[in-house]
Amino acid sequence: MLDYPTLKIIWWLLIGVLLVGFAVMDGHDMGVATLLPFAGRGDVERRVVINTVGPHWDGNQVWFITGGGAIFAAWPLVYATAFSGLYWAMLVVLWALFLRPVGFDYRSKIDHPAWRSAWDWGLFVGGVVPPLVFGVAFGNLLLGVPFGFDERMLSTYTGSFWQLFSPFALVCGLVSSAMITFHGAVYLSHRTEGVIQRRANFAAALAGVAFLALFTVAGVWVAFIEGYVITSGADPAGMSNPMAKTVARETGAWLANYGAAPLTILLPLLAYAGTLGALWLLKSKRTGAAFVASAAALAGVIGTAGASMFPFVLPSSSMPQASLTVWDGVSSQLTLTIMFWATLVFMPIIVIYTSWAYKVMSGKVTAEFIRGHDHATY
Repeated sequence: MLDYPTLKIIWWLLIGVLLVGFAVMDGHDMGVATLLPFAGRGDVERRVVINTVGPHWDGNQVWFITGGGAIFAAWPLVYATAFSGLYWAMLVVLWALFLRPVGFDYRSKIDHPAWRSAWDWGLFVGGVVPPLVFGVAFGNLLLGVPFGFDERMLSTYTGSFWQLFSPFALVCGLVSSAMITFHGAVYLSHRTEGVIQRRANFAAALAGVAFLALFTVAGVWVAFIEGYVITSGADPAGMSNPMAKTVARETGAWLANYGAAPLTILLPLLAYAGTLGALWLLKSKRTGAAFVASAAALAGVIGTAGASMFPFVLPSSSMPQASLTVWDGVSSQLTLTIMFWATLVFMPIIVIYTSWAYKVMSGKVTAEFIRGHDHATY
């Protein structure tokens, strides 16, 4: 059996992998939906755009469910505290996501311009809102979430919904939106040709430049906000007890890990290199490689946030001592062990099946294909 501290680190990494998987797989679906009203001019072109993600969008959304389930099982205190405190923000995401399945399934049921246009904008909302809210949520994690625990370890959220949308959090939301739009544009370029591909390349250039600019602004801003530092009481091998430590807030503390572990600087560099590499590969018409580079950029951004906050997972701005970390917000050693071995079995199966599905349903989606399969496509 793996020791408890090692399992805690492993599950911190696995949660990160699930977040990256969600961003890469469901992210390009949302990015394509964000571009739908602009990349497609006319009904046939918009159907081309929709059908680039049509065979996979519902399977990709499972990454979101799996990520939530993994957080619930591995970090129950984090799940309970975050989902209760950020309840309304999560509902906004869910309401937006409701528009995706009905939009995909109902859009082409009636051949009427107003009907189809309404669902196009519904899919747009379902694509643009979740990345924005998730980015705002990450911004609030870096700022700290106003919650605390009572003597019975029941969490209480003391903030409001509108408090979530601080200037820094909004910048993080825009980083996320630009990143996902860029990723979707790269995928759309890979699956289309002609005028739609040219529009996708143009959108990728705009979103890529905006993403790098906003990512830079957010990175500089982090140096001037108060981060969190454990000053005493941390026990990597101990049981889950968030109140057993003391925590201080210090300006620029989120940058300390880069000094303690210099290799972590590769993560933000990966975000820049992946984005610039994807743009260069698009220009060279190597769209498949561009998608891989774009996925690497997303991994770099999420990895940057995780490395900056480590070992914190959910810092508390109103009661710093109650901040949840990798060491004190986790399940029992037995639970983590069982889940670890189950993941080793099922994760490769999921990856292999998904790869096979994308290979089988690869190739360009064209207007001619849509016209020839009018009743078999979205």
